[in-house]
This record gives sequence, C-alpha cells and structure tokens, in this order.
Amino acid sequence: MNALPCTIYVSFAGALLALAAGSRSAQAARVVALLTALASWGIVLAAATGFVPAAGLQDLVNVAWIPEMGIRYHLAVDGISLTLLVLTGLAATAGVLFSWNITERTGEFFALYLALIGGVYGVFLSADAFVLFVFYEIAIVPKYFLIANWGSTNREYGAMKLVLYSFAGSALVLAGLLWAYAAGHGTGFSLPELVAATGSLSLAQQIGVFGLVFTGFATLAGMFPLHTWAPTGHVAAPTAASMLLAGVVMKLGAYGCLRVALPLSPAAFALLQPYIAWLAIIGILYAGFVALVQDDFKFVIGYSSVSHMGFVLLGLAAANVTAVSGAVFQMFSHGVIAGLLFAVVGRMVYERTHTRQLADLRAMSLHRLIPFAAVVFVLAGIASMGLPGFSGFPAELTILIGTWQRQPLWALAAAFGVLIAAAFTLRAIQVSFFGRTGTDRCDTPIEPLPAITWPEKTGALLLLGATIYLGLSPDTLFDWIRPALQSPYFHAILTGGLS
Repeated sequence: MNALPCTIYVSFAGALLALAAGSRSAQAARVVALLTALASWGIVLAAATGFVPAAGLQDLVNVAWIPEMGIRYHLAVDGISLTLLVLTGLAATAGVLFSWNITERTGEFFALYLALIGGVYGVFLSADAFVLFVFYEIAIVPKYFLIANWGSTNREYGAMKLVLYSFAGSALVLAGLLWAYAAGHGTGFSLPELVAATGSLSLAQQIGVFGLVFTGFATLAGMFPLHTWAPTGHVAAPTAASMLLAGVVMKLGAYGCLRVALPLSPAAFALLQPYIAWLAIIGILYAGFVALVQDDFKFVIGYSSVSHMGFVLLGLAAANVTAVSGAVFQMFSHGVIAGLLFAVVGRMVYERTHTRQLADLRAMSLHRLIPFAAVVFVLAGIASMGLPGFSGFPAELTILIGTWQRQPLWALAAAFGVLIAAAFTLRAIQVSFFGRTGTDRCDTPIEPLPAITWPEKTGALLLLGATIYLGLSPDTLFDWIRPALQSPYFHAILTGGLS
C-alpha cells in the first residue's frame, strides 16, 4: 500500500522522460508513455491485491508541508479512492494505446498526458484539502493544451470553454475552503479539521460554504446547467483526451463532491438535497434528449456522458450507502464505457472516414468495412444502456434502488432516463454502423478503410474486459466501497443509514 504515492511520482517522471524521448523519435516517446502508464497501473493493482477494506482512510504519507498554515502533505487511501485509482491506471494505459498514431510533437503530447495523469492520481490520494486542490489544478491545466494543440473541431473554443468553466469552479472551491479554514481559525486543511470548523458556523454560513465548494466541484462533474463545457470539450479533444475527460477528469468533480463538499456541511446538504437531486435528474433527461437528436457522432457520446454522470450526482444526492456505493461504482463503469465509446468514434471511425456526421456514416456500411469497431461499439453501447452482464447494470441499478429508498419519485424520474439512453444508443448503433440499405450499397461504392491496428485492439479489449468482468463480479468493487462509507467521516451525510 505504501507504494501508491509512487503512482504520482512515476507519472511526473514519465512526463519528463517522454518529453526528452520525443526529441529523438516519436516511437521512443510512445514507448516511454506506455511503460509509465503500465508501471503506475501495476503499482495500483499490486496494492489492490493486498488491500484490506476498512472504515476510514489508511495513511500513506503524512508530513508537514507549510506548517504556518497547517498544511500537510497527507496522502491516504480507502476503498473509494482505490476504485478510482484502478480506473485511472486502466484509462491511462488505454489512452496511450489509442494515441499510438500521434506524430505531431509526440513527446510534448505524452508529457502533457502523463502530467495530467499524475495530477489525477494525486487528487484521489489526497487527504488534505489544500493538497487535493493543488493536484486538482495540475490535472486541469494540461487538458487545455492537449485540446488546443491536438484537437479537431473548434479546438481553441472547446479548450477555452473547458478551462474557463474549470477555473471558475476551482475559484469557487478555493473560496469555500478558505472560508472553512478561517472558521477554524487557521488550524489546518485536513478534511476532518475543515468539517469540524464549519460546524461552528451558522446555517446560513454553512450553506454559503457548501454552495461554493459543491458548485465548484459539480461544474467539473457536468451537473446541469453547468454541463455545456463537456460536450464541446469532448468533441474538440483528441481521442485520448476525450477518453480521459469523460473517463477520469469528470470523476474528479464527482469525487470532490463526495470527499469534500458533502461532509463539509451536512446541515446545508440536507437542506439542499432535493434541489441537487432534481438538477441531477434534469441533467439525465435533458442530455439524453439532446443526444437523441444529434447528427454529430461524437456529440451523441458527449451528451450521453453528461446524462450518465447525472446518475452519479443523483446517487450522491440520495445519500444512503446503497445509492452512494452505486454512484462510486458508476464512476468506474462510466469511465470505462465512455472511454471505449470515444475510442471507437474518435479513433476507429473518425480517423478512417474523416467524418462524424451520422448522415455520411449511414451510407458506408461500417459493419462491413471495420467489423471489429462495429462489434466493440455494439458491446459498449449495450453496456452503456445498462444491460445485465456489463458494469453499467449493477451501477445504475444500485443507484436507482438507493434512490428509491430515499425518494421513490426521484427513482421513477431517473428510470425514464434509462429508456432515453436505450433510444439514443440504439439509434447511434443503427445509423452509424448498420444504416446502409442494399440499394444504397449498389449505387454508392465505398473504398476499403485501413485495418484496426494492434494498439487499438489491445486498448479496446482492456476496456471491454473491465466492463464485462465487473458486470459479472460487481462485488469486486462493492467490497471496497461499502466499508469506506461506514467511516464516521461520512456518517452525517448518510442520512438513510447503513442499508
């Protein structure tokens, strides 16, 4: 377990090595990036094999950093953070494989990519709010350059919109943390200390602190109506950046809500809980309907991602162990499935056909030209719809059960979102891969497309294997997550009790 902090250091060191290797050859930078991602993921998997689930964080590093402000370099892990660390390693490795075709400034691309990954690892390991905020910012900055330099459609606009929303959210988080810190008379930024400090505030002040921190984190999680940066960013980003944006970066916001915002002011959360739930439900339904009428294939997946993240926020809003454990499971599941969908659309389809318009793809019979991509997308789409046998099923079912225990009306409204997801997913599958008729095929001959490469097949099989494995063995993650939620730290927000 004590090796887990090395995931941060290995990622940052790998970023420097990739930058240096890129000056020699693109292939050297690719190899360095892949070995770095595999090394970090291997550290996480090795730690996971010896992990003993417990109620509360298990310390890894705890040393003074800025003693004058009570800031400590405090890293720790529990079942929630370990779940997301495994996701990060998987997504990072698959993203490198799907970026194997990057030829322009390859070293710089992978240096920024690995720096982002290092920041993500740091967020999920931080037990000090200030340290978490620093890593949070480190993870956001490289996204701008990845999209602005290697993106496609409206990349400058997409990158700027993402960074403006992200930094606006970060400013709110920082303001809320400083308010809580001041309430505690500057004793420190450890999460328990901040929670204790906000307890001395009036209810109105607690609502202010909670509103700042939760809104700031929820912006990055894609909460309605602050979600509009996400589809734009997904579409503009290169494939690996889209995979990371949907797969892990949006999870930083949801994780911040769970780890920091909700426990920080339980009284304010209890008061605002119905509003958060309904915003999550509106996000599920609205984004689903928008995905249903999109003509750009990547926009379909982008809005689908917002809709599925709404289930995460709904699980957090329902605030019992069943719903919250489902929300954490959904973070992992959505990270894997969305990453796979973006990989198919962005790399396997767009890089070969040079179009994302469903009307154009409809005439190509892609299931004949790139059958591997068709099979993977169908399976990923089924997983995204929440069918049994894939990780989306236990994730969304657990959220809906927990939400029903809290408020049946919320669960019924959100369940309608599952039907919408089935509609836009089936439409995307039919139109993009199976939309061409026999008559069309005779009248419009199509040139053969390049074959799917081994890095693409390997990355797809890794992600597909993860969603199938967890669909068949969901207790692998639930056995980590549920004990963590029994910690006294979460007790005040889990008003539904241990279910």
